[in-house]
Amino acid sequence: MGRKAVVDQERQEPGKDWYTIRIELTSGGADEYDPAPGRDFLVSPRHTFRHLADAINTAFARWDLGHLYIFHLADGSLIGAGLEDDPYREASRTKVGSGQEGEVFGYEFDLGDSWQHRCTVLEVGLDPEEVYGGPPTGPVAVWGWGAIPDQYGRTTPDG
Repeated sequence: MGRKAVVDQERQEPGKDWYTIRIELTSGGADEYDPAPGRDFLVSPRHTFRHLADAINTAFARWDLGHLYIFHLADGSLIGAGLEDDPYREASRTKVGSGQEGEVFGYEFDLGDSWQHRCTVLEVGLDPEEVYGGPPTGPVAVWGWGAIPDQYGRTTPDG
């Protein structure tokens, strides 16, 4: 989300710089999902990637949150949590910034089971008052579809 996004954001009416991101679960564990279950999120450019990861993990019913995650941006940037290698930027200190309609990036949760998500910016210039009734404190799911699989493939409490 580069310089053009910053210029476009400056042109936005105050309070109408929010946008929606469609997050679709494409694969995870050893499974691929077609059609992909998903959720649409209302996001502010002031939220961090950590906020977005937390919202995605909540909406996709993840309860074991002790796993690493990485956002794979279209420009090749990598943003994650607890990753100390040079190519990664820290998710809790990196703002999501403005999205561009049609922009696509990836989100991977649990680098072992590799839950892969396709993230697509759907609509920009939204007023959270109109979409959600007011500005939420973090990214929030506003629409969803499909069955979300259990993080470990369990179908009963015993396994």
